[in-house]
Amino acid sequence: MPTLMLKTCPPQGAPRQRALAEALTRITAQTLGKRPEVTAVIIDGLPPGQWFIGAQPVQRPTAWLQICITAGTNTAVQKAAFVEAAFAELQHQLAPGESLEATSYVIVHELPASDWGYGGRTQQARRPGSPTLATPPP
Repeated sequence: MPTLMLKTCPPQGAPRQRALAEALTRITAQTLGKRPEVTAVIIDGLPPGQWFIGAQPVQRPTAWLQICITAGTNTAVQKAAFVEAAFAELQHQLAPGESLEATSYVIVHELPASDWGYGGRTQQARRPGSPTLATPPP
């Protein structure tokens, strides 16, 4: 159940956002082994006047991508492969023929299995053999 949050500058139209979501979902499955059907991608666009690097408005296409995954589910090699592939895709889609701002980031954020989940159950509770937590009385 990875969640990817992408911010781009300049903002992208709906077709480009769809293409980014599809590519990032595919890269997440290929490099990290995550299931596409539970992969969420959230894309926000910011105009240049709202994104600064070194206190100066950005001059070239810029991206900030963060993925949240469950801690301990991927190796350092897999995470490095994700960072490399995701950055290459962002470069390809957001700045064809030029380069992204050097300070475009791809961040892998690991969260403990007890600290997040989906469908009302934590990742820890989804593990085989995990006890089901009862809802505390009101």
